[in-house]
Amino acid sequence: MGKDIFCKIVSGEIPAYKIYEDSQFLAFLDVNPIQLGHTLLISKEHCEYIFDMPELQYSALLSKAKELAPAIQEATGSRRVGIAVEGFGVPHVHVHLVPISEVNGLDPNKQHSETQEKLTEMAKNIKSKLLSQ
Repeated sequence: MGKDIFCKIVSGEIPAYKIYEDSQFLAFLDVNPIQLGHTLLISKEHCEYIFDMPELQYSALLSKAKELAPAIQEATGSRRVGIAVEGFGVPHVHVHLVPISEVNGLDPNKQHSETQEKLTEMAKNIKSKLLSQ
């Protein structure tokens, strides 16, 4: 396993506002979101570049993103959930699932910090929507 921040979140060394976890993937809120509810879906297995992932794992990652999106959309009241993969901020495969309601909703220049209270409440809200699906 690598030593990047996402590996440390997976191992429990660093806390996160988790909304989903299984044996392959972990989803948690970005603490500097573009919009509140901005979720990062990561592979628990360290891999730096999404196109280096084995085909089955790659497909499972995108399938999991599709599964999480409706709960994020409902919890945030957004019109859609945008998806972005660029992989430069942290050298670990991650998919950004961002609630959006306008054309430039995925603009990374809109990132901002959020309070612990808002992040905790949003994580709880998304998790409850996932459970009701």
